[in-house]
Amino acid sequence: MLLPDDARAKKPVTLVLLPGLDGTDVFFRPLLAALPEWITPVVVQFPTAGANDYPDLLRLIRCALKNTSDCYVLGWSFAGPLALMLADAEPNKVRGVILASTFVRPPRRIFALFRWAAVTPTVWMIRAGKRLPVWLFRGSADRLRQDKTETWTRVGTGMIAARIRTLLSVDARALLRDCPRRVLCIAGSHDGIVPHHNVEEIVRLQPSAAVRLIAGHHFAIYTNPNAAAAAITEYMRSQEE
Repeated sequence: MLLPDDARAKKPVTLVLLPGLDGTDVFFRPLLAALPEWITPVVVQFPTAGANDYPDLLRLIRCALKNTSDCYVLGWSFAGPLALMLADAEPNKVRGVILASTFVRPPRRIFALFRWAAVTPTVWMIRAGKRLPVWLFRGSADRLRQDKTETWTRVGTGMIAARIRTLLSVDARALLRDCPRRVLCIAGSHDGIVPHHNVEEIVRLQPSAAVRLIAGHHFAIYTNPNAAAAAITEYMRSQEE
């Protein structure tokens, strides 16, 4: 159940959502539907061609928000470091940071040693392997199947591979340690892609960070949107008091 709106939320508050590796709004849709009316969501989608390193995407995000006076920012998975970069670059604009199923360094350290393997053919095989069970065991009307098919169609494997190479070299520890805004960390209770030691590192670097575990795996904010929305609402409401 979502927390009810109350008089403390007197005006709309903007929440900027930065997507994962797919770079689209697709996996945010259930969460957007679950947010209360006083939260105005803005999803910044990433280009499907061209440079997609973190600095390039940060410039795109800042440009997209040039007319936004203030906001909260949520970075999911790949975009967690981007949320911290935005808070650092726009300290007078960003009022709070939400890190969802994400990391400040490569989520499994050993992966960074194999950055060279994040090339299109390898990523295509992994991507296809993950989607095969969805196609085989879920009906054509299943939402997850439809959404994964949409992202497969919209975003090429070469772009996914490029973003994987980018995240395998990221180190946002200093940005988190020095973040001037209160941080909320949302994590799936059984996330096998971004394991729990990433949450522990976030808390170690930023002891004031609030942690909310919600039932689910890496896609918990997609599969359990009401719990994710409740955590976000509670955090933003506390900041607005």
